[in-house]
Amino acid sequence: MTDQTQLPMPRLNEPAPDFDAPTTHGPRTLADYRGKWLVLFSHPADFTPVCTTEFMAFARRQDDFAALNAELLGLSIDSHYAHIAWVRNIKEKFGVEIGFPIIADLSMQVAAAYGMIQPGASNTAAVRATFVIDPEGVLRAMVYYPMNAGRSVDEIHRLVLALQTAEQNGCAMPENWQPGAPVIVPPPSTAEAAEARAGEGYDTVDWYFSTRAL
Repeated sequence: MTDQTQLPMPRLNEPAPDFDAPTTHGPRTLADYRGKWLVLFSHPADFTPVCTTEFMAFARRQDDFAALNAELLGLSIDSHYAHIAWVRNIKEKFGVEIGFPIIADLSMQVAAAYGMIQPGASNTAAVRATFVIDPEGVLRAMVYYPMNAGRSVDEIHRLVLALQTAEQNGCAMPENWQPGAPVIVPPPSTAEAAEARAGEGYDTVDWYFSTRAL
């Protein structure tokens, strides 16, 4: 039998691995998110402190993701009964309602398909992996964190916004780009275009580095 933890890793700009899985909001498939951006993120286990802080942070930003036409979908290798109990506990103890579904991946099929199982960390728990999938079902970004360090939900939101802005405007985004900041103009690909770059009206430092306002 094939070891599911050793499946090939997903790759950027290729179709995201399909899934059909039970969640706290009923069955979900990748096709259910067609036409929307999807942030799929895994956590090692329910009722653990770092994961609890992350889930509360995602819940607090859910409306902000929705404003970007982006849905949230969590996952861990726990049962949906454990998920339900944990969600109820978070609401009772912290006053935060988790409004997005959580995949119950007891079989580890989804975790294995997305490379969430890292044997160097654990063979029985998913690391903190985050996948940004576009409305066409194409994987656009992957971010992995170790089990003992929580991820930044603000950065994941910024990443989705940056991807959307770059796509809509035919540009690239500088380090820690924020709305209102200049964006990077793609560098010229020929010597003739490089010679002409300085006169094209951009804020040009050198032929390969130009920015513009949106």
